[in-house]
Amino acid sequence: MSALRLADAAASAARSQGTTLALLGTGTVGTAFLARLARLQATGKASGLRLVQVANSRRRIHDAGGLDPRIARGQLGDGESQHLDGVAPALCRAGIIIDATASDEVAHRHAAWLAAGFCVVTANKAGTGGVLSQYQAIQAHALRYGDAATVGAGLPLLRSLRELRAGGDRIHGLAGVLSGSLAWLFNHYDGMRPFSALVREARQRGYTEPDPRVDLSGQDVKRKLLILARNAGFELEAEAIRVESLLPPALAEAAPDAVDLALAALDEPLRARFQAAHRVGRKLRLVARLDEPGGARIGLEELAPDDPLATGSGCDNRLAIWSDRYREQPLVVQGPGAGAEVTAAALLDDALRLAGRTG
Repeated sequence: MSALRLADAAASAARSQGTTLALLGTGTVGTAFLARLARLQATGKASGLRLVQVANSRRRIHDAGGLDPRIARGQLGDGESQHLDGVAPALCRAGIIIDATASDEVAHRHAAWLAAGFCVVTANKAGTGGVLSQYQAIQAHALRYGDAATVGAGLPLLRSLRELRAGGDRIHGLAGVLSGSLAWLFNHYDGMRPFSALVREARQRGYTEPDPRVDLSGQDVKRKLLILARNAGFELEAEAIRVESLLPPALAEAAPDAVDLALAALDEPLRARFQAAHRVGRKLRLVARLDEPGGARIGLEELAPDDPLATGSGCDNRLAIWSDRYREQPLVVQGPGAGAEVTAAALLDDALRLAGRTG
């Protein structure tokens, strides 16, 4: 056999090995995903996954023979222009698209990619946390959709709801601290240090979005509650959830380059709320609630110290579930709910699970 034919055969063999992956998004979560994939491949635990495409919002690189996750992000500068129409053709049948973005445009493609036979693994809440019809279109292919990273950064929140319902249980209500960034803020706020200073620290630690108003507005929690409610059997639209934003008008209306200065508008209102709660021995927490027959709300609450939603530390998420089985005392799931590392781990866990199912 000629050297050329041997090279062609080797390339063909490389293309046939493993489940192909396309990673969309190379921010903090996407970068952590690449690092974790490289570590697991080095130990042989992710040898069945072959990264063939990496893209950010501007550029993409692809190689049917496989990309090295250790250096792929650094190669994007030499890549071609990104276009979402090019994502699926780079994958083999039943390949996995990893959505590590926060893009509505990418999320709107999830249902079409699933319908075309691909798998989707996502940390992007805009897919199942968008309009109800989009959630339903995705659920039609639920066995090929990995969404553990959308709520709780991989905590078994969605899995718990699904398994309860699969076992014949009926969910009556949910209540949770669903924002790791807001959990960290209220776990550390003592009414002495300005709340705005804590927000700046949380942003520096990577706990909040670059514009912390995304977290403080409650809109991120709203999408999470929608996802949880729908998986609990409540087919809600976003408009059904009442949200108490923490943003004073001066901060809500500030230009992007004036947000840091406008954070001071948080200090007096939150100090007053903290002092009122502290006087009666209670703790402030931003809580999302869903009560049968479907009333849903998000807002700052004063909780007793022994309330299951008032415990925990750091960025812990907590979800209480009331059902036929858990009527008097809720089932509570708790654990770290923020951070690029735990989110990336949830993405890779889902990718490995789906690769095992389709391989």
